[in-house]
Amino acid sequence: MDDVFTAARVVAGELLRRLDDGGRRWRHTQWVAAKAAEAAPLLPPADGELLVAAAWLHDIGYSPHVALWGFHPVDGAAYASAHVPRRAVAGLIAQHSGARFLAEARGLSHLMHPFERREWWSGALPDALTWADQTTDPEGRPIAVEDRLAEMLHRHGPDSPNARAHPRRAPVVVAAVRATEARLAGAVRTSGSASVAMA
Repeated sequence: MDDVFTAARVVAGELLRRLDDGGRRWRHTQWVAAKAAEAAPLLPPADGELLVAAAWLHDIGYSPHVALWGFHPVDGAAYASAHVPRRAVAGLIAQHSGARFLAEARGLSHLMHPFERREWWSGALPDALTWADQTTDPEGRPIAVEDRLAEMLHRHGPDSPNARAHPRRAPVVVAAVRATEARLAGAVRTSGSASVAMA
């Protein structure tokens, strides 16, 4: 994990600290990575490593040093493909938080073709990345997923691609968050039961 995790954190810091946004994107990213680390024990160790690395890198596509098409999930994924030694990290970045629906709304679905493996958008691993991202607001504060989606719609506006994608994207995002919350709750119950049994 050390090589992938360290590379991801260093790359994210180099790119996001440079943004002229008062540090907002970097604060958001740090807290998303922290939440991903909370969820990592739910997964097999290798997948937990991918989750945390992808959390550090999920928004690097906002950097002007990375932007190619102006669509941050794919811009970030393309950059990660060249700088982080795990292909799955790039796939998770490309697909994070229902990005495929935004790509469709923007007429950019063709950019998603290199990142279409189902395990990058469906299952416990991508669910956990979506949970970490969509329960952290742009300032890095905890937020309910419904409020996060409402904030996004307000910020982008009613005529934006985000608004057009919302009817299809929102249920998928909420389902991913709820699935991860259920897995976390189950892990707590299991841990508590084990502690009682050992007492």
